[in-house]
Amino acid sequence: MANKSDYYDTLGVSKNADEAELKKAYRRYAMKYHPDRNQGDTKSEEKFKEVKEAYDVLSDSQKRAAYDQFGHAGVDTSAGGAGGFSGAGAGFGDIFGDVFGDIFGGGQGARTQRGTDLRYNLELSLEQAVAGTTVKIRVPKMITCKVCDGSGAKQGSTPTDCSTCGGVGQVRMQQGFFSVQQACPQCRGVGKIITNPCAPCRGQGRVKDTKTISVKVPEGVDNGDRIRLTGEGEASEFNGPDGDLYVHISVKEHPIFVREDTDLYCEVPISFTTAALGGELEVPTLDGKVKLKIPFETQSGKLFRLRSKGVRSVRSSSKGDLLCRVVVETPVKLNSKQKEILNEFEKSINSQGSKNSPQARSWLNGVKRFFDSMAG
Repeated sequence: MANKSDYYDTLGVSKNADEAELKKAYRRYAMKYHPDRNQGDTKSEEKFKEVKEAYDVLSDSQKRAAYDQFGHAGVDTSAGGAGGFSGAGAGFGDIFGDVFGDIFGGGQGARTQRGTDLRYNLELSLEQAVAGTTVKIRVPKMITCKVCDGSGAKQGSTPTDCSTCGGVGQVRMQQGFFSVQQACPQCRGVGKIITNPCAPCRGQGRVKDTKTISVKVPEGVDNGDRIRLTGEGEASEFNGPDGDLYVHISVKEHPIFVREDTDLYCEVPISFTTAALGGELEVPTLDGKVKLKIPFETQSGKLFRLRSKGVRSVRSSSKGDLLCRVVVETPVKLNSKQKEILNEFEKSINSQGSKNSPQARSWLNGVKRFFDSMAG
């Protein structure tokens, strides 16, 4: 008998590897060295045969036990060894059922499809999103037929095994050198045929309905967040697992606040007098009104931070802040007396040069330097 590589080394696994590890290794190497992907490469073809042989032995408990005890002699194909192994020439076509079976449903018996996942767009107010709430929604979807309990067969009857696939749900198609396993075209992979269908669902096991579902919205959700409700999607055909419902959150614009992550922003208009002399005013928060102290000589655009008056994160217990941006409001619709007073005030300011307007002085100096540089 020619020297052969150790089967465990061929698959790159340890001697105590379980079935899942063996299958994973086999898939990886089989796809890498498959002749269909390496046409004309005899080395890849030989490697593929070695991988196939190693997996066929190690995946069979009896053959593996014989190999572990006696080595290759225990499963020697040329001598008709204890394992009765038919050799690496068993056919490349079998690889499709082994490697791709889990992907396409091959080798797994009748196929039970999962119900379709559904999406529902839920619009909330900022207050609802921040505080959390419970909302009832109505979702149109396919549900399990109550008359036949999802079987699709008329009461008093049962589905029968498909005569084409024998109830397995899969058929093997020979294509030259290869054989491919695929869903049975007669029963669509279900393995059963309904000869006497249920009238309400027409043999589908499902009917259209609208279900009212209670959605618990956690505190702090934001635009783009989604809530998964397991099993609240559409019912599957013939009593398979139901799909899931994904509730996508969108938050309506608020007339006062703008949210950024866990922080809230708002603009607070203040009078020229309050900005110049200072004062105190009430500002709204989502928890109620609070006092905001405005220091004297406050400039328009200044941000005031109110700690922990923002939004609690949906993923932690931390809470953001409320940032109030003050905007000095220019008075409008002045009467003659008010205009006269402002003109007197302006004269008073101008008489002291730039002392009362440091920003204006800085800006004018910058403008002067700009034009001087342009002239030079």
